[in-house]
Formats: sequence, structure tokens, C-alpha cells
Amino acid sequence: MEIKDVLALSASICTVLQFLAGVLVCKKYIRNGTTGDSSGLAFVTCFMSCSLWLRYGILIGDSFIISVNIFGTILQICYVLIHILYNVKRSTTIKQFTVAICLVLLVYLYSIYQSDKVLAERYVGFLSCSLTILFFASPLISLAHVIRMKSTESLPFPVIMASMIVSCQWFAYGCLLSDQFIQIPNFMGCILSAFQLSLFLIYPNKRADQAYFI
Repeated sequence: MEIKDVLALSASICTVLQFLAGVLVCKKYIRNGTTGDSSGLAFVTCFMSCSLWLRYGILIGDSFIISVNIFGTILQICYVLIHILYNVKRSTTIKQFTVAICLVLLVYLYSIYQSDKVLAERYVGFLSCSLTILFFASPLISLAHVIRMKSTESLPFPVIMASMIVSCQWFAYGCLLSDQFIQIPNFMGCILSAFQLSLFLIYPNKRADQAYFI
């Protein structure tokens, strides 16, 4: 097995574990019998991202990208359905999910009927890359709050660390493949995760420190 295959396998396993974090969120919904004020947009966005990366993986013939995103797509659909089931104001999530499905179908139809497969690969890769960048950029809003309050209590350290590991692995894999569509979003993911982790050093969680000494 080549080094790129080992790296891709490791990245795929870590990505699957990252996807499974949503199980804990859905378990909370089921236990409480409601989603509360939480939005299902993150699940819908992740569904779109996995679906587009799945199509890109098929176009470039990469079994690792295909496998991890088949799992991710199915899992995100389950998360969205659970969110709809336990959401009192489910119409918003249903509309978001419907729009997402329509957009994904349009991309799939375009890539299937586009005679120039290289062009199709480029467009689908660009869309997948752009969506992932937006997904990585979404925490910037909460980062402004962290910097203003000078506290990292609202930041989930394990999630950020996992994101850092996964982004680094996929970035390295993208470099080995010389695939800029894999490289660019994961490089940005590395930078953003590293910045968020640096905030834990700049603004230590006082509660965690107190609990440690107690």
C-alpha cells in the first residue's frame, strides 16, 4: 500500500468519526423530545458538501473520497430527518433540505450530461471546494464573540482538534494527488483550526483551570 493510500485511509477513518459526532446531537434531540432553538442548517450544508464531494470523487475515480462521502451523505440525511421529526418549526428545515436536494440534483445532472468530463470535473470540484470553504468559515462569527469576551468557554476544543487533524490529512493527500480542489479548502481548514486552537493559549478557560486545581 502506497503512502497516499495509507494517508487517505487514515483521513477517511478520522472523517467518519467526525461525522459521527452528530449522533450525540441527535441523541440529545431524541432524549429531550425536541430540537429546541437549534438550527438544522449545519446538517443540510454538510449533506450538500458530502453529496458534491461524492460526485467529485466519482468523476476523478477516487475510491477513498467516494466511500467516505457515501457514508457522510447517508448519515447527514438521517440527521436532517431526525431534526425535522423533533423540530416544532420544521418548515424551515424542510425548505432548506428541499433546496439543497434540488441544487445537488442540478449539479449531478450537469456533470452527467456534460460531454466534456474534464470541464465537469473542474466545475464540480470548484463547487465542492467553495462549499467546504464556507463551511470552514462559519465559525468566524463565534470567534468574534470569543475575542470580544476574551474567553474560549464557548469553543468546543475536541471538535476543533479533530477538524485540525482531518484537515491536515486531507491537505497532505491533496498535495500528493496535486489536486488543488482538495488542497485549498483543507489548507484553509488547517489555518482556521490552528487559529482557534491558539485562542485557547491566549484566552485560557478559567473554569477548566479551576476544576483542574480542585
